[in-house]
Amino acid sequence: MLKRLAWDRQTWLLMPAALVFIAAFAAPLLYFLVVSFWSVRARIMRPDFTFKNYIATWVDYYDAMASTLLIALAIGLVTTTLAFAFAYAIRFKCGRLEVPLLFLALITLFGGYLVKIYAWKSILGREGILNQFLLWAGVIDEPLDALLYSVNGVIITLTYFLLPFAVLPIYGNLRAIRPATIEAARDLGAGRWAVLRDIVIPQCEKGIMIAFTFSLLITAGDYVTPRFVGGGAAMMGHFIELQFSLGFNWRMGSAMSFTVMAVSLALVVTFRRILRWTLQP
Repeated sequence: MLKRLAWDRQTWLLMPAALVFIAAFAAPLLYFLVVSFWSVRARIMRPDFTFKNYIATWVDYYDAMASTLLIALAIGLVTTTLAFAFAYAIRFKCGRLEVPLLFLALITLFGGYLVKIYAWKSILGREGILNQFLLWAGVIDEPLDALLYSVNGVIITLTYFLLPFAVLPIYGNLRAIRPATIEAARDLGAGRWAVLRDIVIPQCEKGIMIAFTFSLLITAGDYVTPRFVGGGAAMMGHFIELQFSLGFNWRMGSAMSFTVMAVSLALVVTFRRILRWTLQP
């Protein structure tokens, strides 16, 4: 009886959060999923069930879809790799500098998203800090144009923005690994790769998956960064935003959104299987 009362109490305490989640996330998502199967007749959206919107997405935007997924995959892999290396270093290699370096990673979360984009726009430009430093160092003879208004600018900017978010879950998992465990494995003759494969990565697999999933999904749906530093790089987020803002074509925009979501989740599942296959003895 007491357990049932405690369960009922916990249920009621969770109700406000559940209602907010349903009203602000689940219900709109379900609505747009239904709209993605509607059709248009006489310039009016009609409740229907057709796959024409999804077929048109693949036929008309297959090149943008491929470009988006390649960029998202590259940013996901680069961000996750850098985040793991940084988290591993501050956890096991930096000693007393662990807390200051973690604070340094967290402090980059402050500041607006657009502020960071404009900062990188000024850094990567022809007259930016990076080009001026390379010219001063004699590495290049003239400013590089490939850093800004290109895919390179998108990858650099989004990697910087997503890196702190990727570090946190990986570092949280690494905190559960005792340094004595790694020392014991090395005393038994395990090399660096064996320690990573058999001890470190299996225990922070969830953090790695969270970091990769977050980086991939944010990149796949982003349209602000490609617009400001990508030179109009063909990414699906830009076309989806146009469907909703200028075209008022909600059915097509919804179909494009769910297509990107489905393919991105398929990439996440594939990455997880590859990761687990790599860790098999």
